[in-house]
Amino acid sequence: MRIAIRSRCLLLPDESKKIPSLKAGCIYIEKGKIVKISTETVPEPAETVIDVGDDVVMPGLCDTHVHMNEPGRTDWEGIETATRAAAAGGITTLVDMPLNSIPPTTTVEALELKRASARNTAYVDYGFWGGVIPGNLKDIEPLIKAGVLGFKAFMIDSGVTEFPMASSEIIRESLPILASHKVPLLVHAELESPVDIKDQSAKSYNHFLESRPQRWEVDAIREIMSLSKEMKAPVHIVHLSASEALPEIEKAKEEGVQITVETCPHYLTLKSEDIEDGATHFKCAPPIRENENREGLWNGLQQGIIDFIVSDHSPCTPQLKNRETGNFETAWGGIAGLQFSLPVIWTEMQKRGLTVGHLSYWMSDRPAGFLKARGKTGKIEVGADADLVVWDPKAQFTLTEKEIFHRHKVTPYLAKRFQGVVKKTLVRGELVFDSGKFRGPMGREVTQT
Repeated sequence: MRIAIRSRCLLLPDESKKIPSLKAGCIYIEKGKIVKISTETVPEPAETVIDVGDDVVMPGLCDTHVHMNEPGRTDWEGIETATRAAAAGGITTLVDMPLNSIPPTTTVEALELKRASARNTAYVDYGFWGGVIPGNLKDIEPLIKAGVLGFKAFMIDSGVTEFPMASSEIIRESLPILASHKVPLLVHAELESPVDIKDQSAKSYNHFLESRPQRWEVDAIREIMSLSKEMKAPVHIVHLSASEALPEIEKAKEEGVQITVETCPHYLTLKSEDIEDGATHFKCAPPIRENENREGLWNGLQQGIIDFIVSDHSPCTPQLKNRETGNFETAWGGIAGLQFSLPVIWTEMQKRGLTVGHLSYWMSDRPAGFLKARGKTGKIEVGADADLVVWDPKAQFTLTEKEIFHRHKVTPYLAKRFQGVVKKTLVRGELVFDSGKFRGPMGREVTQT
């Protein structure tokens, strides 16, 4: 069956620039692949023609940092609810972190349990990261051969007992194995050291912010870059929050260190000055920092020091967020929001004169390039999977609970006004989300090229 999608706003690669641009035309899809792109606005014969007018047709988002929490903690989230939320947000590929599921993805047996949970359940395509923890060095190569896309390690307490932190020595031992298979180590980069906390109230956001200073991230990133350089192994810094780390990252990249970096919508759009005491739904680790730091992250993104934007969707039950007591010390640290990554970032971009092309470059093209999954190029190009999102960049909405498809409605974005409404999401040419209605599940596990 041949499908034609016509729009006056197709986001297509620009040979002269790294940022894609909008053009009128048609995309043709057969057997889940893009087979032709035309700048002619009158479609060729096709069994199905989808005319979206002035809506943007863009590569689907690729979110490489999602906690689906299945099996074992599905009261926190779940594969079905997470992937439905992803589809509603224009995300066509996501990768699940090895925690907070029980068991974590640190053995082949655990990977197979997760695969069984995802089969015939996921609404979008998905992959899995494995984990590096004390005692599982022998499991790394079998997990690679079984199909994990890379590995995650914590340089600090992860918050869950079944996924303990990895010491520098454990990381050093794992890197040669990963390097030999050309798969990255994703690192939660914080190194704990003594801090002087002036505000002693557990309900104070400033207390929490002081408890995880930027130097924790800077020290950890400095150490992991040294190990990467020594072992000639690719490393990736997840959810960068500290702009103070950017100069050293930039220098390392210039010296050829194999390092990539992501940041998240909450670090780019929220600021600590606006977070009230007791507002524990803003707690995440590393923390949301000051406005000056946020501006530094935007500069790092635009300069190419930060490679891309992903959600770090890390939900939990409302009770674990301590909403009633407002205690930041004991509240679970994680932001729920993958469904709204696109409008949250697009709304902030409007204040900065950035384009739809920038959004796609940082949320489709670059994370897909990092992932290296077969067919998932993050671009509208012939031969790629027909993973597409159709959205209206001018439409606005106020987020209410009824729009949220995550399992729980606790998110810092609730009741805020955003610009950019997702209308349709196609995964391999199949319409999985259409104006609030779902079709599926039809997600498949991705494999590396």
